[in-house]
Amino acid sequence: MTSEEISTLGYEQARDELITTVQRLEAGGLPLEDSLRLWERGEALAAHCQSKLDGARARLDAALAAEGAPTE
Repeated sequence: MTSEEISTLGYEQARDELITTVQRLEAGGLPLEDSLRLWERGEALAAHCQSKLDGARARLDAALAAEGAPTE
């Protein structure tokens, strides 16, 4: 999956894909090149998930600020 394809995933899809990727890496037994490819994919998925969470947090903060509620 390319980074362009990852960018089209929703948070839940990316998170599930990341979980599967981590499980495959933890199971071991893969050739080095396959492990590196999976690790890179996992890094891209983790960054995508973090970006989605950051965006959700910003939207929540903006909504709370619009209502006059204190934010962290």
